[in-house]
Amino acid sequence: MSKPSGIRLIALLEAAKGMVVLLVGFGLLELVHRDIQVMAEELVQYFHLNPASHYPRIFLDATTHLNDANLWLLAGAALFYAGLRLFEAYGLWYRQRWAEWLGAVSGAIYIPIELYELLHGVTWTKVTLLCVNAICVIYLVQSLRRHRKIIAPDGTAAGQPS
Repeated sequence: MSKPSGIRLIALLEAAKGMVVLLVGFGLLELVHRDIQVMAEELVQYFHLNPASHYPRIFLDATTHLNDANLWLLAGAALFYAGLRLFEAYGLWYRQRWAEWLGAVSGAIYIPIELYELLHGVTWTKVTLLCVNAICVIYLVQSLRRHRKIIAPDGTAAGQPS
């Protein structure tokens, strides 16, 4: 895979993440002024889940703490995160160096969290997320290193006279 196509693939991945989180944010806004607890209970019943079992109970308990202010806050956080991912995707698509830095740093932040999650139980989803994230971070770091070798500190191309 050539360098630009790898960066563009990462840009598409970041854009997809941004769009999903943006949709989630809009979904949260749809819940403002609604009885979330009742909706959560109906959702658990719809999927034929036992409301007393572990994960449905966590879900139902979490909805008891949600109010309109919390929903607005979560939607705002989702908008910020989606904007950051889309901004990064734009920069990567157009081969901006700052976007490679942003992608490498923001991706690397998640690696310790993903490793911690693996310590609490290995699943294919967790392993896949870690691997994809690590591959993206390594690729972006290598791209940054290649660029540093091509451009000399004085701004001229390496190997050419000043």
